[in-house]
Amino acid sequence: MPLNDRDLSWLSFNHRVLGMAADPQVPLFERVRFLSIFSSNLDEFFRVRMPALMALHHIEEADTAVLPTVQEELKKQLQEFGQTLTKQLLPALKAEGVHLYYGEEIDAANKKPVKDYFYNTVLGFLQPLTLELDKPVEMFLENNALYLIVCLEDGRHGIVNIPSSNLPRFLRLPDKQIVFLDDVIREHLDFLFPHKKVTGCYSIKVTRDAEIDVEEFSGHLLDKVEDMLIKRQLGVPTRFLYDARMPDELRDSLAAYFRIANVELAAGGRYHNLKDLAELPMQSGNSACAYPPMPAAPVAPLEGDGSLLDTIKQKDVLLHVPYQKYDYIVRYFNEAATDPDVKEIYVTLYRVASGSQIVHALISAAKNGKQVTVMVELKARFDEANNIRWAKRMKEAGVKILYSIPGLKVHAKVALVKRKRGFHWDHIGLLATGNFNESTARFYTDHILLTAHKGITQELELLFVYMQTGITPTRYNFMHFEDLLVAQFNLVDRFTAMIRREAENARKGLPARIVIKLNNLQEKQMIAELYAAADAGVEIDLIVRSICCIVPRKGIRLRRIVDRYLEHARIFIFHNNGEEEVYMGSADWMNRNLHRRIEVCFPVYDPVYRQQVKDIINIQLADNTNAVILDAQIRNIPVTREPGEPAVNAQKGIYAYVHQR
Repeated sequence: MPLNDRDLSWLSFNHRVLGMAADPQVPLFERVRFLSIFSSNLDEFFRVRMPALMALHHIEEADTAVLPTVQEELKKQLQEFGQTLTKQLLPALKAEGVHLYYGEEIDAANKKPVKDYFYNTVLGFLQPLTLELDKPVEMFLENNALYLIVCLEDGRHGIVNIPSSNLPRFLRLPDKQIVFLDDVIREHLDFLFPHKKVTGCYSIKVTRDAEIDVEEFSGHLLDKVEDMLIKRQLGVPTRFLYDARMPDELRDSLAAYFRIANVELAAGGRYHNLKDLAELPMQSGNSACAYPPMPAAPVAPLEGDGSLLDTIKQKDVLLHVPYQKYDYIVRYFNEAATDPDVKEIYVTLYRVASGSQIVHALISAAKNGKQVTVMVELKARFDEANNIRWAKRMKEAGVKILYSIPGLKVHAKVALVKRKRGFHWDHIGLLATGNFNESTARFYTDHILLTAHKGITQELELLFVYMQTGITPTRYNFMHFEDLLVAQFNLVDRFTAMIRREAENARKGLPARIVIKLNNLQEKQMIAELYAAADAGVEIDLIVRSICCIVPRKGIRLRRIVDRYLEHARIFIFHNNGEEEVYMGSADWMNRNLHRRIEVCFPVYDPVYRQQVKDIINIQLADNTNAVILDAQIRNIPVTREPGEPAVNAQKGIYAYVHQR
């Protein structure tokens, strides 16, 4: 069965992000933002995927190991990154009056404010040391921290930290001139290393392995994860990034001193951690330098003065964020926290905002005497510390906290409110394709169903019973999932059955079509089912943002959309001989999602909303400006627009569509 490599397909996605930074049709300041996203993504790749690739390289035959191909692709992309920044973006910024010093001598007029900033602000954060490179290592390089290696006239070397985690990476000077924090320090090395002439200065950083299995640890899960966070910062190096101008002899000496293997050495530019470009203080009188405002649309049924919970009780509401207001989700939790008839609240939390209003509402609910149960996924990578902090605060307020499930991550995005009026209980559910996070909701495209559907809400309650008790829902104990598709239970079987039904319809000569939108597609069983369906004559359209291991062939069309907003929703549409079934949810088709997580996909029953979802998908399939076609080599091939054909941008088109509802 033909499959594309998952890591090369991810690099193809990040190359598409880089392509947005190089695209002159993208507003200038947004191009800088895409460059920072590319850099941030790459750091995570080195922390999460590179350790596995390096391990495989040691055990696989040379002709099967993918590491050399990955390294070659990384080298090519980093060269393109440097060209895009230095040859395109920096000159374009300067033309707009935004001058970022990039290896240039700072103007004499700016020496004084740089000097004042160094002595009054920066100096107190610095720890300059002299290194004895021929002696045992005397210091530890922190993960992704920035350092300057300083060459001294007497043949010795110094090292000084760049405190970008404590101070802004950029200093704004008069007349829209900007200088790196790195260069503020470079200007004053003679003060840090007195009586020794400085003969050279080069930047370095180490990226460390972030993949530490929580199952390694013994004891309470909360303690395990807190221990893991400490160990992560001490992980083995996966990349030693150094200024390419550094002499080879010095590079090799540093590698030996810090115990860096040759395979971990990576040449870079003068500056590292260019994800910090997202913080670049850019201003211009030219409005074309940024995306125009796209204010979120109100949803008429939820705009009234009455209870939002009452409105949902009467009729389902499907939200399309960020095109529509996310405020209603915060209001859902706020009302539940204060409504005297609400007795119980259940919610899963995977990634929450650092100042989450939703979590504050849950804390208030508990203090208001309600029974609040929250499944906090402590193993959400890189959000563990934030989740631990919130979990402790909620527990102190009386919230019942469920700390994950051994061997599983709870990735589902669901909530349930139980309200008692007289002798009657209302169940009001919330099911989403994205996290309950007010911050990311501004730029992640997701869909959220608010519903009182009896079957869906009863099965939500059943799911929370399972997460609390571990009692497995089955037909034999009269607890099982029918409306919801839940990983570990029926999700894989149901998706498989729906794909096979389309294949059978195609063999009968009936119309057969599948449209799927995912973040990642890698699980072999599901790919095999799609191949078999295509061979049977099913027409399959896939929109896959990131990792994509399926190889396009006859009947399988594959595209990717990278634009202003991060495409994040998972949508599944099966033609079913005209009786279409539409599902949405949290589950990508990856091994981890289908076999090692609790995921929930939910049906869209309301015909009006089902049509909205289909219309939105059709707009994305018609995109001929930002969409690219993925070919068998995972290359991003721009969609060709025929002469006279109108331009279609999916996100602009969806924004207009949603505002007409």
